[in-house]
Amino acid sequence: MSSANIYENNPLHGVKVETVLAELVDHYGWEILHAYMNLNCFKTKPSIESSVKFLRKTAWAQEKVDAFYLYQFKNLPRADDEQFLLPPPDRIAPAQHKPGTPVEISFEDAERLREKKAKVTRERASQNNGPWGN
Repeated sequence: MSSANIYENNPLHGVKVETVLAELVDHYGWEILHAYMNLNCFKTKPSIESSVKFLRKTAWAQEKVDAFYLYQFKNLPRADDEQFLLPPPDRIAPAQHKPGTPVEISFEDAERLREKKAKVTRERASQNNGPWGN
């Protein structure tokens, strides 16, 4: 693959953060975006302008939004192990993977995901604390 078209199969290539955020808000709304990504800029007086300002300054939050855009909104298959190590804007999807229709999500799904993450965090913490627990 030539360097000129290396990012051809990445929906984030050449797309501004304002555009990504506007598409997500138009489709899902602020409340569900906050429920899934737990970013305060989506909860307290959310606006495109203030959220973009925060995302530009906060790389981990930008990556969270980019990944949500790729795998929920664009409905691409999850990245393989090699691509997962790269930030979302640098990931290349195989040529046969084309963006699909946005995933239908709900507040219940967001809550289940949050509970699952909390369980994994608790398990990791107990493993790191050895036989003495917390």
